[in-house]
Amino acid sequence: MNETENAKRFSPSASEYINDNFKPSERIAVLVLNRSLRETTQRITTAQKAASPEFQAWLRYKNANGADIYVGMNPLKQDASTRTKDDIETIRHLYIDLDHGGSTALDAIKNSDLVPQPNYVLNTSPDKFQVIWKVEGIVPEEAEALQRAMVREFAGDPAATDSTRVLRLPGFANKKYDQDFHVSARAESMQTYHVQDFKLPIDSHDAPRHHNEEIARGDRASDTALSQ
Repeated sequence: MNETENAKRFSPSASEYINDNFKPSERIAVLVLNRSLRETTQRITTAQKAASPEFQAWLRYKNANGADIYVGMNPLKQDASTRTKDDIETIRHLYIDLDHGGSTALDAIKNSDLVPQPNYVLNTSPDKFQVIWKVEGIVPEEAEALQRAMVREFAGDPAATDSTRVLRLPGFANKKYDQDFHVSARAESMQTYHVQDFKLPIDSHDAPRHHNEEIARGDRASDTALSQ
C-alpha cells in the first residue's frame, strides 16, 4: 500500500488540523467573523499559538456567541500584519470550494486522473465541501492558475481561488444558516504534492505572462482587501 492508501482516516480537532497543516513557527491568519454583529477580527500568529488550548478556548467562546471561524491556508511572512498576496511566505495548500452539487463534484475529484487524492475533505454544511491538497515548490501564480482550472473542471466556487483565501476551521459550528452545522474534516492522504502531480489543462489566460501583466496593472483588488 502507498501513503495515500495508508492515510489515517480520522476527523481531527482544530488543533490537530492546524498542527498537521503548518509548521509550529509558521505565521497564519485566523479570521473570526460574526455576521449578526458585523464584527470581523483577524489574528495573525504562529501555528503553535493558534493550536494552543488558550487560543482554542477563545475561538470556542467566539463560535458559541455566533462567530464563524476560518484559517488562512498559506503561511505569512514573519513581519506580516495583514493578509495580502505580498504577505504570503509560501504556498502550502491548493484547494477548491464545492458549493453546488458537492457530493457529485467530490466523487468526480476522487475518481479523476487530473488531480491526486486530496489530503483533507471538509464538510462545511449539507452537501458542501472544501477540498485541500498539501503542496510544496509551487509559486502563487501557479497555485491560482491550478485552482481556477479545478473550478472549471469540477464546478467549484470561482471566488475561492486566490492564495490569500481563508477556509473554515474544522471543529467549529457553521453559523451562516438558521441551524448550526458542525464543520468536520476527514484525512484522505499524507502525501505532499508538486505541480507535476496536477494534470489539469491550464487556460491561456492563466499563463504566467498574463499573471505578470495583471499584477503590473494592479487589477486585483484582492491584493489589498480581506478575502473570505
